[in-house]
Amino acid sequence: MGYIERTTWSQVIASVVFTAAYALVVLPQLAQRPVQEIGWIVPMLWSIGGAIVASIVLSIVWGILAGMRDREDATGSDQRDREIGWLGDRVGQAFLVLGGLGALVLVMVDAPRFWIGNAIFAGFFLSSVVGGIARIVVYRRGF
Repeated sequence: MGYIERTTWSQVIASVVFTAAYALVVLPQLAQRPVQEIGWIVPMLWSIGGAIVASIVLSIVWGILAGMRDREDATGSDQRDREIGWLGDRVGQAFLVLGGLGALVLVMVDAPRFWIGNAIFAGFFLSSVVGGIARIVVYRRGF
């Protein structure tokens, strides 16, 4: 497994884990109180920051372990990696746009900030995970 593929795996794993943690903190509040009273901003910021830090740490640790086994494989990148990255970015970008459009519609109908913020957050999450999964599938099965 090359450097870029390991980094992609790290990003997908961190995104899923920290978004699940965010959902476990915020979703139970929906049943207990109105959306205007839900404390979602701090958990969202922790989720985003935690996913970024975890992705970096996981990628570094995984890279060190891979480097001990095969030095060249640990840091190498080629044209195929760049093309797979572009493909994943294009796939992920579609979900980012959908999240933005959803948030725009919510603003137009004067929805609570909770829903607007979570629509954008969902767009970022789906962009990261679906784009990452697209990259992983291409790495594993080819174009």
